[in-house]
Amino acid sequence: MVSKKYKFLLGILLLASGAFAQVGGRGSVYDSSVIPAKRMAQQNEFWNSTYNFPAKPRNMWEIGVSGGMFTVSGDVAAKLPTLGFAAHVRKAFGYVFSLRLQYLNGTGKGMNWVSSQNFGKNQAWNTKYNAPVRVPGNPDRTIGTLDATGTRPLDQIYYNYKVKLQDLSLQGIVTLNNVRFHKQKTGMVIYGGAGIGISAFQTKVNALDASGNPYTTLFNSITTTNYSGRKSILKALKAGMDKTYETDADNELTRRPKLGNNTLKPSGTVLVGLAFKLSNRINLAIEDRWSFVKTDLLDGQRWQEHAWGDAALTSDFDSYNYASIGLNVNLGAKSVQPLWWLNPLDYAYDELRNHRNVKIPKNDCNDADGDGVCDHLDREPNTPAGCPVDTHGVTRDTDGDGVPDCKDKQLITPTECQPVNADGVGKCPEPECCKNNAGMGGDKAVQCPCDYPSLGFKGNVLTLNADNRAMLATVAAKMKANPTCTITINGYPEASKASQANCQKRLDAIKKFLVEKEGISADRITTNCEVGGGDKNTVDVKCN
Repeated sequence: MVSKKYKFLLGILLLASGAFAQVGGRGSVYDSSVIPAKRMAQQNEFWNSTYNFPAKPRNMWEIGVSGGMFTVSGDVAAKLPTLGFAAHVRKAFGYVFSLRLQYLNGTGKGMNWVSSQNFGKNQAWNTKYNAPVRVPGNPDRTIGTLDATGTRPLDQIYYNYKVKLQDLSLQGIVTLNNVRFHKQKTGMVIYGGAGIGISAFQTKVNALDASGNPYTTLFNSITTTNYSGRKSILKALKAGMDKTYETDADNELTRRPKLGNNTLKPSGTVLVGLAFKLSNRINLAIEDRWSFVKTDLLDGQRWQEHAWGDAALTSDFDSYNYASIGLNVNLGAKSVQPLWWLNPLDYAYDELRNHRNVKIPKNDCNDADGDGVCDHLDREPNTPAGCPVDTHGVTRDTDGDGVPDCKDKQLITPTECQPVNADGVGKCPEPECCKNNAGMGGDKAVQCPCDYPSLGFKGNVLTLNADNRAMLATVAAKMKANPTCTITINGYPEASKASQANCQKRLDAIKKFLVEKEGISADRITTNCEVGGGDKNTVDVKCN
């Protein structure tokens, strides 16, 4: 039959899960209801884009109960199973760190299968059983004094205990796996922690039977001492002993603080656990907690085992372990889930995706001259209307003669014909061929065009780029319009053989393009490499 206490706890859990099923969740950076009043100043700055980070939201409290195995680690072997239960309240102070206040109640039992005769200093046993003692006046440790019959029989005992322990501890808990880069939700968290507290315990031993008599006959009747016979020893002890722990175990009496009949001791705790989310309000936790107490009396035994009656204290202390499974519930109105369940990167990712708070600057591109380049980037703010410009807003000047293309009547003026006039026309002298052709064809003089471009090459490049091919197409068009005119292609190599070879290859490439691509007769084209006549990377097209 379920006790009233556990029915009450179960009722609380069901009520919490039902009443708050629709409350809580991830929260929103835009939900001011979850922001404490003291942090609203920061939140307002964040909304106004004057502060980079939103305020930390108010998060729920967690309460929980658990039950599990309570085990004492001491000088006496533990008996299993022994149970414990715990309750806690927990609050997050960040996405990683939280504090938990936990109450633990546990009962531990133990029984040795190896007998002991060295119990002369153990106050729970030495008045009820015969143990080796030191003979007064004898420096040697001996078997003790004779009784009235002239003998001193020795008894063996089997250490056992039952301890009832309570503790209250404050624990700092760290959770790291809530920082997730590739998942929005987490169904499980891994956590660890440590804490300090106070333990109150009372230990008793089963030294007497139901009639108040020692188990002398039972204890002395057991002769098996090897490991293989341990099960039969424990079985015999269980069958011959009652289940009453009536005798106060060895203790420090009034030398240590007391709470009623319980000894008080400070304790330290370490823990590790897994929590599985069942909903935004409820999670299931599996946890192992180990606590250390500065005492060797949790199991009622603190004396070393050896062959003589003057035993010494052991150098170690007892500890206890609580392995549990528990149910936790989140409580709190106008709060988000406990922060250890939330990804602190959620706000940043949401903002990047939805742009609800990012202030996109307005397009302040003023373009006074209408050339398509914003004034703050325009290097020529007064470009004439209709003139093409480059990416910096500067009017294009293909031949570099200082006259914009939109006003240049001679778009490609040879270098040797510059400077040019206001219309971009060069001042080259009239070629002899054109002078000689004056009067040909009747009264009309044939005048060959001489406004041919200069071609530029980079480094040792021998092939024609797109600009060079375009300019040669212009040359070909003029030659087709004047079928009697001829041209000379001039290169200016350095004195080295390699430079002269490169020059000739460039000229051959130009001639080949005009002949094969543009259909100009080869006998109308003359090539000439003149050492030192000009820039080695420039080729001039001239009329004859």
